[in-house]
Amino acid sequence: MNWNQIVERYTAGDRDFHGMNFAEAKLGRAELADADLSGSDLSRAALGRANLRHANLSGANLHGADLCHADLRDADLRGADLRGAILLRADLTGANLENADLRWASLTEASPLDMDLSGAHLDRTILPKGCCSNE
Repeated sequence: MNWNQIVERYTAGDRDFHGMNFAEAKLGRAELADADLSGSDLSRAALGRANLRHANLSGANLHGADLCHADLRDADLRGADLRGAILLRADLTGANLENADLRWASLTEASPLDMDLSGAHLDRTILPKGCCSNE
């Protein structure tokens, strides 16, 4: 499925993209709020400035993804693989990162308000100043 088909489906009201392969996709500025991307492969995807607010990304592979300036407010990232992901200035307010793998990820200047990092793997993770409750 190409990007135009995804946009068409989303515009038509479809939010179910569960388990799909978006590896290395160019999805910058994508409008995917409320989408179900659980279990999807988004490894090395370019998702800068994407709207992923309230998206279900549980169990998704976001290894090495570019999520700079992405809107991840209230997103479900439980168990997601975010190893090496770049979340520079991403809005993670209310995001659930429980049991997520954030090793080698960069959350520089990300907004950590109300982020749930319970059980998250944080080895070599660059966290925002003032973060976090489980340090």
